[in-house]
Amino acid sequence: MTDFTLGVNYWPRRKAMYWWSNFDAGEVRDEFALIHELGLKVVRLFLLWDDFQPEPTSVSKSALQDLVRVADIAAENSLGLDVTFFTGHMSGPNWSPRWLCGGPLPPRERMRDVVSSGKLITNGYRNMFHDSVALAAERLLLQTIVGALKAHPAIWMWNLGNEPDLFAWPADSHAGAAWVREMAELIKSIDPDHPVTIGLHGDGLHRDNGLRIDKVYPYTDVAVMHSYPMYVPWARRPLDAEFVPFTVALTSALCGKPVLMEEFGGCTAQPGQDSYVMKWTETNGRAREQFMASEEDFAEFIRLTLPLLQESGATGAMVWCFADYIPELWNLPPCDNAQHERFFGLVRPDGSLKPHAEVMKKFAETNPQVKPMPAWAKLNIRGDEFYSKQLTNELPKLYDEYLARKGTVS
Repeated sequence: MTDFTLGVNYWPRRKAMYWWSNFDAGEVRDEFALIHELGLKVVRLFLLWDDFQPEPTSVSKSALQDLVRVADIAAENSLGLDVTFFTGHMSGPNWSPRWLCGGPLPPRERMRDVVSSGKLITNGYRNMFHDSVALAAERLLLQTIVGALKAHPAIWMWNLGNEPDLFAWPADSHAGAAWVREMAELIKSIDPDHPVTIGLHGDGLHRDNGLRIDKVYPYTDVAVMHSYPMYVPWARRPLDAEFVPFTVALTSALCGKPVLMEEFGGCTAQPGQDSYVMKWTETNGRAREQFMASEEDFAEFIRLTLPLLQESGATGAMVWCFADYIPELWNLPPCDNAQHERFFGLVRPDGSLKPHAEVMKKFAETNPQVKPMPAWAKLNIRGDEFYSKQLTNELPKLYDEYLARKGTVS
C-alpha cells in the first residue's frame, strides 16, 4: 500500500511572496508545526526566481542558506518539500528576474502584471524557454540548489515550475518537451533518488500551449495537475467536487501515469458571510470578479473532493494554499490587483483555522491509501487526436461521459 499524499502549497501569511527577501525562520517554524499538527505530509514551496538569482551568473548565498534552514525545519516536523524552481508566475502577476527584463512578454492583451525587484514594472521580459542567458541561468540554479540539498531528508520532489505557460510559452510543443527533458535529466544527473515533475494546470487540458501533457510528462517521474472548477465555464458549479478528479483522469489518460492533484482549492468569504461573487476593478482598468465561497460551503467542497480524488486513482491532494495574507500586504502585488488572492488559505490572516483545515485533519487521520484507478475513470483518449479538436466543445462532452460511467447524476 502507498500513502495518499496530503499536502499544502505554502507562502507565509505575514510575508506572502516577500518571504525570501525578508526571511524569518521563526514564522516558518510556527507555521510548519501547524501544518504537521493538521496531519499533512508535504509542503510545496516556491523559489521566487528574482530572489534566488538576482544575477544570471550566480545564486544568492543568503537565499540558499535560508532554503537549507527551511528544509531543516521541515525535517524537524516530518514534512517533505516539493521544491518549485523558476517562479515565475505566481498568484496573478509574473515575477521576472531583473536580468530577464527587456523583452515582449507577457503580451499586453493578457493584462498580466509584471513584478521585478519586488515592484510593479511597465516593461516585459525575454522568453525563459529560448533566451540563452535564461537557459544558462536555469542550469546554474538547478545545479546549485539540487547539489546542495540532494541528500537532505526533507526533499520530497523537485518541480520545474509553477504553471510556467502563464510566464512564457515555448515556440511549440516539441520545444517545450525538449526543455523539460533537458532540465529533468540535469536534475537526475545530480540527484537520481528524488522524483522530478513540472506543475502544469488546467490550461494544458484546454489547448496546446507548448507544454503538452502527453509530450511533457514522459520526461518526468511524476505527473501533476492543478484544478479549480470556479474558473471553468463547463464545470457544473463553482464548487464542483467531481470536476477535480475528472481532471486527474484526463491528465492520466493523456500521459499514461498516475496523477498527483498538486493544487486545488478556492477563495473564501469572511467568517459568517454567505457565498457570493466579489467584483472589483484593477488599477489598469480591468474589471474582475471572483466566486467567494462561504467557509462552510468550502469546507463541504473539500470534504467531498478528498475521497473522490482517492477513489479516482489520484496519488494525493495538495490544497492551495496555507494562509490568507495579513492586511498589511493588501496594497502590494499580488493582493492589490488580484484581490481574491488574499483569501485562499487554510488559516485566516490572524492564524486561526478555517473549517476546511479541520476537514483536512480528519481525512488525514483516516490514514488514506492510494487506490487503483477504477475502470470508469480510464478515458480512451490519445494526445494528437485530443489536441486536434476544439477542446472548449470536447471537454464538456468528455466530462458528461465520465459522470455517466461513474453513475453520477449531474
